[in-house]
Amino acid sequence: MEAAIDTLVTHFKTYAGKDGSSQTLSKEEFQSLVVSQLPNLVKNAADPAVIDQLMGSLDENNDGELNFLEFWQLIGKLASKRGNFSL
Repeated sequence: MEAAIDTLVTHFKTYAGKDGSSQTLSKEEFQSLVVSQLPNLVKNAADPAVIDQLMGSLDENNDGELNFLEFWQLIGKLASKRGNFSL
C-alpha cells in the first residue's frame, strides 16, 4: 500500500506542478490527470461539463482548484466504488 500512496502523491504533484505550483490542481491539470490516469473510472472525462461538475463536487473551499485532500475524496470514492463498498 505504501507504493500505491507514493504513486498517488507523485502523480498529484506531477500534474499539479504543470502550472508551477505542485500544491493544487487547476481545472486543466485536473482534467489532464483524470483523462490520462483514470480513463476507465471517470466516464466522459474529456467533456468539460463533466470535469466542471466533478471538480465542483470536490472543491470544498470553492477556490477553483483542488488541494490534495480535496483530490483524495475522489480517490476514496473511486476505490469504494471499485471495491463494491457502500459509501
